[in-house]
Amino acid sequence: MGITEKFANLCSNLRMSGATVDKVAKRYKAITQRLNSDFRGINSETAYSRYVGSYGRGTAIHVSDIDMLYILPYEIYVRYNSYSSNGQSALLQAIKSSIKKTYPLTDIGGDGQVVKVGFCDDVYFEVVPCFLNKDNQSYTYPDSNNGGSWKITNPIPEIDAINDLNNRTNKNLKRLCRMARAWKETHDVPMGGLLIDTLAHRFLSSWAHNQESFLWYDYMTRDFFKYLSDEDDTKSYWCAVGSGQYIYPRGRFAAKAKQAYNAAINAISNEEKDEWWANYYWRQIYGTKF
Repeated sequence: MGITEKFANLCSNLRMSGATVDKVAKRYKAITQRLNSDFRGINSETAYSRYVGSYGRGTAIHVSDIDMLYILPYEIYVRYNSYSSNGQSALLQAIKSSIKKTYPLTDIGGDGQVVKVGFCDDVYFEVVPCFLNKDNQSYTYPDSNNGGSWKITNPIPEIDAINDLNNRTNKNLKRLCRMARAWKETHDVPMGGLLIDTLAHRFLSSWAHNQESFLWYDYMTRDFFKYLSDEDDTKSYWCAVGSGQYIYPRGRFAAKAKQAYNAAINAISNEEKDEWWANYYWRQIYGTKF
């Protein structure tokens, strides 16, 4: 089996099934419809909500947490901001009570900044109630921790930046992000999804072969993990692709990236002389999905 087929298979194995995507969409629409009914008096399944996070960027490899924004009318902000204490917690409770009408037997709880809706198949929706800011781009959302406060998030430029470079690189960016997640999960690497996507975006922006096909994925693997291994993982923060929001570290990752880089070198050197060993080293990086 050649490099093209090997990496095409890997990337296919990392995609969610159509049935899974349909299931997520059905629940997303049901949650959106309930919130629209209760907070806006309309019956739409799609208006005023959108996917964000790894699922929204199209870089997730399986379903666990589905992040979604629900955009509330400004008068709701005025109401809860006028509370003498922790109107943010009260708002999250109102969102929770609304969703409970549609899913009365489902585990639903507030979690500081989100309402978490847990299903029996281990799929969780993290619903972030928010308000569109005057820039028509960023959102204000509640944080009930430490007595309550309002915070700002700006995920749409992140999604746009990932989509833009993915379109300009023959769909290689999102594939690389998913491959990096397979490595992360195989080796328990302390990196969040947004940091993976940000560093993959930076790497692929300047990689000389970023518009090539699967035939170059062995070299893309090697060069990307070399890039990660050279990254200063002691930094206080990174600036997210698109939005520039701060991404704070979860731990050190460069040493594990160096191990992956060395494994890629061994895999490439064995492709011509011993395919069994080549596949062994690729699986060392990406796990059983390879």
